[in-house]
Amino acid sequence: MGCCSARCTLILLCCLQLVSAVERQLFDFLGFQWASILINFLQILVVVLGLFGAVQYKKRLIIMYLLWLLLWGGWNVFVSCLYLEVGGLSAESDVLSLGVSSHRSWWKDHGPGCEGGDPPSLGCWLRHQNIEVLHCVLQLVLALPGFVYACYVASTSSDQEDNLHFIGDFHPSKPSQLFF
Repeated sequence: MGCCSARCTLILLCCLQLVSAVERQLFDFLGFQWASILINFLQILVVVLGLFGAVQYKKRLIIMYLLWLLLWGGWNVFVSCLYLEVGGLSAESDVLSLGVSSHRSWWKDHGPGCEGGDPPSLGCWLRHQNIEVLHCVLQLVLALPGFVYACYVASTSSDQEDNLHFIGDFHPSKPSQLFF
C-alpha cells in the first residue's frame, strides 16, 4: 500500500480537521459560545474516532465519522447564515451562548487591526462576522474531501477487517483461554 493511498489521505484530513477544530474551540471558549463549544467538542471526539477507524481499518467508525460530517456541515452552514444574517437570523441573538451569557465573539474585540474603540469592530481590518464565516468555510473545505475519502475507504474496506481484536484470538467461550 502506497503512502498516498486514500486511507493515508483520510488520516491527513482528519489530522487537519482536528487541528482546526481545536483552534476553533479555543476561540469559542474565549467568547463563551456554549453551543459552539459543545458541537466543537463532539467534532473533536468524532474526528479522533474517525482517525482511529482509518488507522485501524474500522469500517463502523469511518461510517460514524461520515454521518457526523453531514451534521457538522449543516452546523457550519447554520453558523455562517447566522453571522451573515441570512433568512431572518441575527448575529446578535443568544443562540450560540444558549442564553446563559451574553454572546460575544472573541473576534469582535480582538480581530486583526482592532484598536478596542467604541464600537469595538469599527477600526478592524475584517469584521468579526467575516472571521467567523471564514472559520466555517475552512471547516467545510476540510469536511468535503474528508467525506469523499471516508466514503471511498469505507466502501473498499471489508467487514472482515472490522472485527475488534484487543487480545489476539481470545474467545471467552473456550474455557482453556480463560486461564493462562
